Amino acid sequence: MKSCLIVIDVQESFRHRPFFTATDLPAYLSAQNALIEGCVAQQVPVVRIFHAEGPQTPDNPFSPASGHVRPLDGLTHFDAAATFTKSRHSALVDTGLAVWLTRHGIRHLIISGIRTEQCCETTARHASDMGWTVDYVLDATHTWDMVQPSGVPLAAADIKARTATVLQGRFAIVCTVQEALARLPSATQHGMAEATA
Repeated sequence: MKSCLIVIDVQESFRHRPFFTATDLPAYLSAQNALIEGCVAQQVPVVRIFHAEGPQTPDNPFSPASGHVRPLDGLTHFDAAATFTKSRHSALVDTGLAVWLTRHGIRHLIISGIRTEQCCETTARHASDMGWTVDYVLDATHTWDMVQPSGVPLAAADIKARTATVLQGRFAIVCTVQEALARLPSATQHGMAEATA
């Protein structure tokens, strides 16, 4: 089964949002980079997703006019097999990603990026419903603390635990970077290099 790593919204835009904190960022980037480098080493194509929306003005960090819709500083360099820009939560909505994956015979998606419970989780659910096998690499996703409707704080670790709980066995196999990479030999034995064409 051909595989593809999807790197979702790992972009500088988030540094310019009021909720951004760098507390857990180094651990996330270490995991994300290890996943990218491991996939590249096994000739698994890596697809980059950017998010762009809202007013096309320099003060909107999710507008290309801001200069922030670019890879997050600290993300390892990689040659993307393809790059898509989305304006919805799912990377599969109106981007051409689904067509690209189908054209390249890819049936196994490895989901990573920012944010855990938002664009990454939504993409995983959408991909599963469309028939892809999904590995959701929890430690290679990132999010921030939030506030519940009741006003009670919700820690990022609890958000990640909730995402893992609702995805596991329903929409995805929730795994670590090491587990995702260990699963690749059987997933890529039919020649992933051709999927980058």
